[in-house]
Amino acid sequence: MRRTLLTTVALAAALAAAPPSSHAGGLYLSEFGTGDMGAAGSGILAGGAGDGSSAVANPATMTLVDAHQLQLGLAPGLSLVEFDTAPDTPVAGGDGNDQGGLVPLLSTSYVHRLSDRFRLGFGVVSISGAALDPDNSWAGRNQITEIQLFSLTASPQVAVRLTDWLSIGAGPMITYATLDWKLRVPLPGPGNNEGPFEFDGIDDVDVAAHVGVLLRPFDNLRIGFLYQSETELDLSGDIDVPIGANPVDVKLELPLAEAFRVDAVWHVTPQVALSMGGAHENWSALKTTEIDLGAAQSSVRLGFRDTWKLRGGVHVELNDRWMVQTGVSYDSSALRKRDRTPALPIDEQWRIGVGAVYKWREDKTVTFSFQYTDLGDGAIDNAALKGDYTSNEIFFFQMGIKFKRLPWDGRLAF
Repeated sequence: MRRTLLTTVALAAALAAAPPSSHAGGLYLSEFGTGDMGAAGSGILAGGAGDGSSAVANPATMTLVDAHQLQLGLAPGLSLVEFDTAPDTPVAGGDGNDQGGLVPLLSTSYVHRLSDRFRLGFGVVSISGAALDPDNSWAGRNQITEIQLFSLTASPQVAVRLTDWLSIGAGPMITYATLDWKLRVPLPGPGNNEGPFEFDGIDDVDVAAHVGVLLRPFDNLRIGFLYQSETELDLSGDIDVPIGANPVDVKLELPLAEAFRVDAVWHVTPQVALSMGGAHENWSALKTTEIDLGAAQSSVRLGFRDTWKLRGGVHVELNDRWMVQTGVSYDSSALRKRDRTPALPIDEQWRIGVGAVYKWREDKTVTFSFQYTDLGDGAIDNAALKGDYTSNEIFFFQMGIKFKRLPWDGRLAF
């Protein structure tokens, strides 16, 4: 029973470590609820949007914003997750039916023009809702019967244009995450008894460094670099165990990947731009994690490996009011099937986006995007579950608005 408990705690930590304000595969999401989702995120680190969203993307690109600007974004997503249980799965049960649901994604960001060279920025991104909710009697119930995740990341940033071709920006990324996770665990004794376990509000706040660079070697070319330091969420809380046992306090240290990312935007003509980018994230830091249950400490294998990303997009200005875009991105898998669990059924990831930007008024712009995200077949082959996912995808519908010429324009500047 203790061995099962240690394993599930480690997996809970892995899921809780998924802050949404990030850019690549593994545990990170690349959706901000901003208009760049129409190009699958391609070009955002090089200031592809050139708006307030730079405060949550690459702080150095805030120097492209010529006035105070506020951006609000909403990207509700519908996830479809269906599992196909293998005939030789160790625990008998069904396939869990549709395990997905609503994935609400919200964002807001603001860039303040201090002077010709200096900018201040602040961004907030959140994702909440039931991530997975399979049937209680399904074959993977010993690993998950329900997961609810809420996280919030705030990013105060500062940027300076050093020369006409070089800008830098930096600031902290402050993330709060909390997780509730329910599962059923075999109990000792005669029969096939199972008891409910619940990770009850395991949470923490942690900080990472966010450092960006923007190069403009030519008038029609921008290159953006972003570095994110490794962080740790020291998750802690209670585990509610079956009737007759006292709740268990859990603490664990969880390293989040150090990441290196790059994007480029090339204006082939004044109306047509091409974007491309890539990333590398050091998820091998999560090969193992340390668990502290008070009376017992243990090192548990998670098996994560480094991931990489490639993405590209096309952006076309149709006239003075309309711009359309499309893009595709690919992320390698952070897990092999022997290490994957139904709590985190991600595999290699594909994203395809289409979108439009409409200049509604001189001081207001609206964005519309659709993004299809394929999280792979997520094959699982562990001691408790065998099979793969016939459906493992998310459909995002993004809407946003950008405000320029705010009431305090021209003030609080030098």
